[in-house]
Amino acid sequence: MHLSELTHPNQLHGLSIYQLQQVARQIREKHLQTVAAIGGHLGPGLGVVELTLALYQTLDLDRDKVTWDVGHQAYPHKLITGRYARFHTLRQKDGIAGYLKRCESKFDHFGAGHASTSISSALGMALARDMKGENYKVVAVIGDGALTGGMALEAINHAGHLPKTNLLVVLNDNEMSISPNVGAIPRYLNKMRLSPPVQFISENLEEQFKHLPFVGESLAPEIERVKEGMKRLAVPKVGAVFEELGFTYVGPIDGHNLQELLTTFQQAHKHPGPVLVHVVTTKGKGYEIAEKDQVGYHAQSPFNLVTGKAAPSSKPKPPGYSKVFGDTLTKIAENDRRVIGITAAMATGTGLDILQKKLPDQYIDVGIAEQHAVTLAAGLACEGMRPVATIYSTFLQRAFDQIVHDVCIQNLPVFFCLDRAGIVGADGPTHQGMYDIAYLRCIPNMVLMAPKDEAELQRMIVTGIEHTGPIAMRYPRGNGYGAPLMEEGWETLPIGKGEILRNGDDVLLVGYGSMVYPSMQVAEILSEHGIQATVINARFAKPLDTELILPLAQKIGRVVTLEEGCLMGGFGSAIAESLLDAEIAVPLTRIGIPDILVDHATPDESKAALGLTPPQMAERILKLFSKQLSTVNV
Repeated sequence: MHLSELTHPNQLHGLSIYQLQQVARQIREKHLQTVAAIGGHLGPGLGVVELTLALYQTLDLDRDKVTWDVGHQAYPHKLITGRYARFHTLRQKDGIAGYLKRCESKFDHFGAGHASTSISSALGMALARDMKGENYKVVAVIGDGALTGGMALEAINHAGHLPKTNLLVVLNDNEMSISPNVGAIPRYLNKMRLSPPVQFISENLEEQFKHLPFVGESLAPEIERVKEGMKRLAVPKVGAVFEELGFTYVGPIDGHNLQELLTTFQQAHKHPGPVLVHVVTTKGKGYEIAEKDQVGYHAQSPFNLVTGKAAPSSKPKPPGYSKVFGDTLTKIAENDRRVIGITAAMATGTGLDILQKKLPDQYIDVGIAEQHAVTLAAGLACEGMRPVATIYSTFLQRAFDQIVHDVCIQNLPVFFCLDRAGIVGADGPTHQGMYDIAYLRCIPNMVLMAPKDEAELQRMIVTGIEHTGPIAMRYPRGNGYGAPLMEEGWETLPIGKGEILRNGDDVLLVGYGSMVYPSMQVAEILSEHGIQATVINARFAKPLDTELILPLAQKIGRVVTLEEGCLMGGFGSAIAESLLDAEIAVPLTRIGIPDILVDHATPDESKAALGLTPPQMAERILKLFSKQLSTVNV
């Protein structure tokens, strides 16, 4: 069977091991060719090809449910569920999503972009099944990196308390999330992985006893005690911890041996109650370059399949915000032992890998556990340290209560650095950093700031570390503007003070963060039409520089706010509230992200679709002017 003929996963039923191996080879070929051409996640999907095929051959996907965690593992799943023909559109505008989406396919049973959600969602489905008196299988496939998240452990705790609820959890154990996993749980899995499997002993012990002379069926209770004793003796050779939590544990098994996988899944489906199958896989399997560099090939921009090297850039680019952040923080930390960088399993993405290499004693990776990261930072701050919690905007959402309860109520000096704020591109709605301004602005004691460029980022890092209370800085994905950087000697910025970048009497443009430079471009376009703009770099969304903004708003009479975040509750809302409170009644236009989900596309494509390019924003302002002028003339 050719992969292109697979439009429904039930077509795997009845295929031989040899035929499944051929399908596996084709999946890897298509996966590699596609990601090499257009970019995307590479290592995770390559590692679960056999796991996916074996699991799906034992399921009826017209009825049974499978949740994946995290969704970037599910490229093989997409290729065998009717999306082969469109797979070349992966992560592109109007194309196949890089994660699971319920609206994309009936086989995407639960949307999965963030980690540690699969067991909770699968348990919910299993409970709904039982409540409705239905009968189908529910499976959660969870990467071992996601098992470091507290939510997964909460779900395991709950599921283990429900011995009559049939649920299969497949632990895909490859020792990695994006970077190598950290913590006691991955260490425990590693012990099991390196120990000889003894599951077959306890499985077959009773049958062997039956064949002993004069024993037969008479020792059943004693046999059960012996089996349990052998499991204790074999720790950590079997998953005693999982068994104590109420799961039937099977494994570890070879995640690339189709026959072993098929046999294991078939047996696991027969066990009543919650079952955990521990599958050991190799991230990047089948592509030697990715197997050797599992961190570097977790995800890739377009690259050469033969050499593994990324396509050369047409021209040199300024350094990325993450790198500038990592370099600057490391230099500050060298001179200040109080500075502690904290990441939630995203060292490379946030630039904290630079700090990790240079000052490992001032670096903490908590795993995929944002809630713990924030409260850990609060504890550090209580004892005089200066914790820098560096977490993507989309992931900090997961720790909202901890920000309120553990940091802001106690007014502790925790510095939140929100990478990937704004439009992030091909990862789509689950990863867009749209909401941080709104969800942080409402919390007492919190200060919010955003740099206009990478040089101002450096000054804000010093400002955040020196501040004596909670403070957050948002900055975008990608490269800076090429602003001159300093190696040392950065000065703090006065809290709540912006700056004027351009003067004009016709309209006041107030830009925040990544929208400041576009505001300057908008002002240039307006000047070509005879409209002169004052441009303010707000720097702070909270507290606002009302001493600067309000008099200019009243004097000029027309205000436009520009932000790369949600309009509802965002920076423009802060300006609107300030004008209302000061009883300044002037026309206000807010430009930003409307109340919609922004789908996957390149950032430039998304901005164009949202009307956020400088020419589009200038055109909107010009139309407002013409409308206001015509109203005055009438």
